[in-house]
Amino acid sequence: METTEIFERLKTLQNILVQKYDLEAKIEEAPKQLSSQEELLSRLKKEFIVKNADYETIKDKVLKLRAELEEAIKSREAGEKGMDNITTHREYEALEKQILEATDKENEIRKELQVEEKSLEETKENLKSDEEMITAQEQDLASSKESLNQQLSDYQEQLNALKEEEAKIVPDMDQEILFKFERIIQRNSEGIVAVRNGVCTGCHMILPAQFANSVHEGESILFCPYCSRILYHEDVEEGEEESYFTLKEAGSLADLDDFDGEEEEMDEDSENENNEEYDEEDQDSLDDENDDDLSDEESDEEDVE
Repeated sequence: METTEIFERLKTLQNILVQKYDLEAKIEEAPKQLSSQEELLSRLKKEFIVKNADYETIKDKVLKLRAELEEAIKSREAGEKGMDNITTHREYEALEKQILEATDKENEIRKELQVEEKSLEETKENLKSDEEMITAQEQDLASSKESLNQQLSDYQEQLNALKEEEAKIVPDMDQEILFKFERIIQRNSEGIVAVRNGVCTGCHMILPAQFANSVHEGESILFCPYCSRILYHEDVEEGEEESYFTLKEAGSLADLDDFDGEEEEMDEDSENENNEEYDEEDQDSLDDENDDDLSDEESDEEDVE
């Protein structure tokens, strides 16, 4: 199979895999959408159980207070009836004390009973409200589950269709390349990208010149050394602007060496010119000195004569 055909298959497979992994992620995350509703329902049920236990406790207390109130009333009424049959002052005082104690206890129990009955009624109303809320939450949760199941069914149908398309592409391809390709797409959503002007369009890194030439030749499947994506060459259309910083624009070390060589040649030429100027000046000064010496000799000869 030619690399050109492999690249085209990988591009098609890339679109399939991106959709496939997206659907798989949605299927995995979908049940979590119900977690908040399930947590709320669970919390409401726990609170209902606690409140119901409190209700039962208050209810028992109310029943006990009612029984105590009934006994206090009976005790007071018995004392009041006994007043008609007393014969001595001592009996009168005993009955009067009984009546007073029964009356005080009756009043005390009545006050406490009123408080507990009010609390019992409030707790009962709260339980009724919570029960209605739990029922509504259960209905909402059931509706959400039904909707979610329908959504998951649709996702699964799409996923099955994508798997069928994938099965038509991958059988006769290199399995090792496919494995790497799938892993890359799971991380980056792109497994195959173009190289333009020596730049990987996946990570926007400048590739080594020799490596970029190998990609251009297209004789083998090559992976970007920076982002691990599969690379293929793509020509830049004329007039199309490139936002990448290429090696040609940046220059190279060879260019810097040439520039240094030119500077050295300029320095040598300049030094030679200076040396020539110095030689000419030295020669002129020597000539002047010789002329002075000759003048002095002629003057001495004239004196001798």
